[in-house]
Amino acid sequence: MIAAALPAASVLAAETEEVEGWRLLIPAGYDILWSSVVLIVIGLVFYKLVLPKFQAVLDERTEKIEGGLAKAASAQEEAAAAKAEYEQQLQDARAEAARIREDARSEAGQIVAEAREKATAEAARIAETAQRQIEAERQQAAVSLRADVGSLATELASKIVGESLEDEARRSRVVERFLDDLDAQTTATAGKGN
Repeated sequence: MIAAALPAASVLAAETEEVEGWRLLIPAGYDILWSSVVLIVIGLVFYKLVLPKFQAVLDERTEKIEGGLAKAASAQEEAAAAKAEYEQQLQDARAEAARIREDARSEAGQIVAEAREKATAEAARIAETAQRQIEAERQQAAVSLRADVGSLATELASKIVGESLEDEARRSRVVERFLDDLDAQTTATAGKGN
């Protein structure tokens, strides 16, 4: 076997020695053929086995990214809807607060008006009661004054006239006449003062 290997090595060495210059860069024909076959086999294996798995991984990542974007868009829409709902509730709460304030002011006005009305009515009632009481006291004072003045006038007239005013009718006439004269003098004095 060694003998057979020697002539092949010498043939190879002879071929190697003949190649010079730019041909040195170009491989031999059998190398190109077998390299092409290996490249095609590797390409088919890559195309059939590796490329589908790689494509599946890329598709899965794309779906995850698109799903994430869809979730983010959905969350953003939900946040916008929640914000709009919050703003609407805030606006409704402000409107309700304004309505409650207006109702409270209206009720306060009514309460003040009712209190004034009650106070005015109470003041009128008190004034009327006081007026009646004053009138009653004035009448009582007038009656008391008439009685006192009448008895004094009777005594005085008895002493002056010298006759007894024991008779009730006579006594009443004298007292009435005296009081009428007194009222006339008071009215005349009041008329001159004006």
